[in-house]
Amino acid sequence: MPRIFRLTLIVICVLAASIGAAPRQAKPTAASSSAINIPFEKHTLPNGLTVILSVDKSTPTAAVLMWYHVGSKNELPGRTGFAHLFEHVMFTGSGHVPYGLHDKLTEGVGGSNNGTTNNDRTSYFETVPSNYLESALWLESDRMGFLLDSLDIAKLNAQRDIVKNERRQGVDNQPYGRVGEILASTMYPKTHPYSWPVIGSMTDLSAASEEDVKNFFRLYYAPNNSFLAVVGDIDPAHVKGWVAKYFGDIPRGQPITRPAVAPVTLAAEKRLVYEDRVPLPRLYVEWPTVGVTSDDAYALDVLGAILTGPRTARLTKALVFEQQAAAGVSARQGSNEDVGEFDLMINPRPGHTLTELEAAADAIIDRLKQEGPTADEIAGATAGEELGFVRGLESNLGKANRLADGAGYHGDPGYFKTEYAKSRAVTAADVKRVANKYLTKGRIVLSVVPLGKTDQASKPGESQKVGGVQ
Repeated sequence: MPRIFRLTLIVICVLAASIGAAPRQAKPTAASSSAINIPFEKHTLPNGLTVILSVDKSTPTAAVLMWYHVGSKNELPGRTGFAHLFEHVMFTGSGHVPYGLHDKLTEGVGGSNNGTTNNDRTSYFETVPSNYLESALWLESDRMGFLLDSLDIAKLNAQRDIVKNERRQGVDNQPYGRVGEILASTMYPKTHPYSWPVIGSMTDLSAASEEDVKNFFRLYYAPNNSFLAVVGDIDPAHVKGWVAKYFGDIPRGQPITRPAVAPVTLAAEKRLVYEDRVPLPRLYVEWPTVGVTSDDAYALDVLGAILTGPRTARLTKALVFEQQAAAGVSARQGSNEDVGEFDLMINPRPGHTLTELEAAADAIIDRLKQEGPTADEIAGATAGEELGFVRGLESNLGKANRLADGAGYHGDPGYFKTEYAKSRAVTAADVKRVANKYLTKGRIVLSVVPLGKTDQASKPGESQKVGGVQ
């Protein structure tokens, strides 16, 4: 076994031992999932709030994670960006929490707080010294139950402007910043729930009325659409009492109809070129794949690790080190709840074209599809996946995220054991199969080129120009 793989496995075993994991076996089975253990208990309040508690007294801290099953896919065409807008609004104060008090009771006592939004969920979290846990729970309950008491048009407009500026900085005026939404709008039909960006559009953010936004909150930010994970130095009996006290009287929301999300396939290749304020061209290739509920996602993760990453990965070794034609290359599976995409990105070195690099990458991928990966490639890639999994469980917040994701996406906070087992059990045959099934000619090839340099696109004569910078 190559030295780099032996060292990776040693690191995994050391990390795994710290959370009760056994060393990785040569031929993992589903039963080995018991090597990873996060003890937890779950109960549901009468109003529908799912509560997940896990004790870890290794540090005198606790993490509180409020996971709402709402993301950009729950929005409607013409009314996008609401889920992300609330990520900002939720930190501006609520009925009994003046603006600034949230930070004072978390960051001000040595803790932290933040929130994230994606296509499928929005989460808010605090990590605090455990003697401030009750305060953190009260803060989360107040913005769930009483946010609208303090939300007026002036506060909404202020946060709307902040989000617009975030879009200007991170998307519109960021080199290669519009790639994600170009790919999504090309991959999915216009009314598909994954076709618009999480941050929303300037037009939609401007058009949203106060009542539009409040109605969105009333429907989705309710106890029956939420999962509360509390992990760390906690007394479960005390936490249950606090949760009942602060969340128990918040009324259940209306039943939610989830959007119908159809799988997507592309009948043929779509070739695009986009002019941007960038110094160098860049190539993006994207294939439609599967979401987190499909077992194929695990093999696609391993496929990405075999293609790029360490210098021995196929595309990295060939394009970056041997041919020295690329300055960098990355490949990865991105799994949403319902659908996913496999993405490839290549930065060329001077003197090498995107057309040349696309052909070279295709040849390497085609060979992998024909021959499948080697035993050493599977061992190295699955070891890397295992290392990432274990590292994600090192913190209270990491464990809270894993428990809440399992409950929200799979109906089981303990689904991490299944994920761990399935990730470790990926075989060479699995990788070969998913490479042939998903990495087909039904894909998007996007060339991002400097302004006025469409000739630098890959196969420029076959590429359709998409709207350029404003």
